[in-house]
Amino acid sequence: MNSEDETETPDEAPNDAEELFGESEDDLVKLREAASFDAFVVSSDWTAETLLSQIQRNNIEMDPIFQRRDAWDRKKKSRFIESLIVGLPVPQVVLAERKGKKGKFIVLDGKQRLLTLIQFAQGDFKLSGLELRSDLNRCSIDTLPSDERLAFETQTLRTMVVRHWQGDEFLYLVFHRLNTGSVPLSPQELRQALHPGPFVAFANSYTTEDSSFSRLFGRKDGPDFRMRDVELLVRHFAFIRFLPEYAGNLKDLLDLTCARLNSTWTVEQAAVEQQSKDCAEAIAVVSEVFGKNAFRRHNGEDYERPFNRAVFDIMCFYGRHRTVRDRMQSNPVGVRRAFEELSLDSRFVASLTSTTKSMEAVEIRLSKWGRALERAIDVELQIPTAQGSRIAYSAI
Repeated sequence: MNSEDETETPDEAPNDAEELFGESEDDLVKLREAASFDAFVVSSDWTAETLLSQIQRNNIEMDPIFQRRDAWDRKKKSRFIESLIVGLPVPQVVLAERKGKKGKFIVLDGKQRLLTLIQFAQGDFKLSGLELRSDLNRCSIDTLPSDERLAFETQTLRTMVVRHWQGDEFLYLVFHRLNTGSVPLSPQELRQALHPGPFVAFANSYTTEDSSFSRLFGRKDGPDFRMRDVELLVRHFAFIRFLPEYAGNLKDLLDLTCARLNSTWTVEQAAVEQQSKDCAEAIAVVSEVFGKNAFRRHNGEDYERPFNRAVFDIMCFYGRHRTVRDRMQSNPVGVRRAFEELSLDSRFVASLTSTTKSMEAVEIRLSKWGRALERAIDVELQIPTAQGSRIAYSAI
């Protein structure tokens, strides 16, 4: 298990990890093709001082947004620094050299370790909770004894660098395999590194400022450090704007969403900002109507505990409209009854547990809930329908 994954996370349905990295036969074909190019991995022993220098020169890209999504507490940071000082082994850092930019790197694994190096070197925290070197408790970088400071700066960290990769799929595969067996990481961190731009920056800042999204993952304050809140917002835009382009691969649809909205930002900014507010308001109304059971699947007898992304998709897909939200608030009992009765439909239930690699499941969950909601609130809705190998839908 990676040391960065020890933080406890709330229960949630495993939809995203499975649908993004299920490695179906089609996915494996794409991954084999991506891996068949001349990508190779170089192992280096970089010192802490070298890594800090690379970061300070912007050769290792550490998005400032990461600073606001800090996963480690001071004790964990302090023990990492202690390990460097006394020479204990620490997990490797994995980087990928950016295409067309020799010497510029994306972080695939080790973000929290690199953040800790930066923060300690900048004097942002003092060591605390140390056991092996309790004499160093309360020391900052400036008050660290000279021998220990030299040991910290010259300690090597095994650094793996992926070079000459051809397709994003290969990096997603590496990213996934690094985290297999541990708490699944949201690939949004990698997505924003591969598709930087104004929309991605906005999605990060919006979900940082509006805690509606992070609270769905049990965060009481601040953004989700795994960026699952950002991915929820990107996912929402993918379904309301680009659903007809969905071909059964959610990762591709989310990548397309980021790239497309980045490129059209100057034209779309005002609309995207308003639609983000509408999504946040939909979260508030659904939470009001369903209470503690909001965004949970109903099994025909009771609501299940985990947060369910598929339920989030369908609730916010229709709840983004003000008229729908108003009618839901006017008839909360009817809305709850409609959802609970629909949960007796085996096809609907199956669609909420199927991954979004199944276009049929996506169409079923959206269309069945759309029709049930129509009857409950007496409002005509625009409902996506299956049409050949695509889902027909015109965004409104």
